[in-house]
Amino acid sequence: MRQVPKGKLTTIACPITTGIFAWISAHAAAEAAAEGKRDTAPYWRTLKSKGELNPKYPGGIAGLRRKLLREGHRVIQKRKRFFVEEFEKRLCQPF
Repeated sequence: MRQVPKGKLTTIACPITTGIFAWISAHAAAEAAAEGKRDTAPYWRTLKSKGELNPKYPGGIAGLRRKLLREGHRVIQKRKRFFVEEFEKRLCQPF
């Protein structure tokens, strides 16, 4: 999560194991930010497969959407789910 630069995105390959650790990292980053710490992990740049926003991250869909919009991404709704439009074009290279 920390290595994903501004304007870029990444997705979670394994939704179970990786998803658990991503959730933990996202909440730790949000707690650190609430305490005034800077340079926390940009969890909003880590999407579920197919570019879907994770509603379980801090701030929910509304918070994630605001952060992604600030970085130039477009969020679209498909039924009850939200996705970054053309997320494939913004994926960062593997580390």
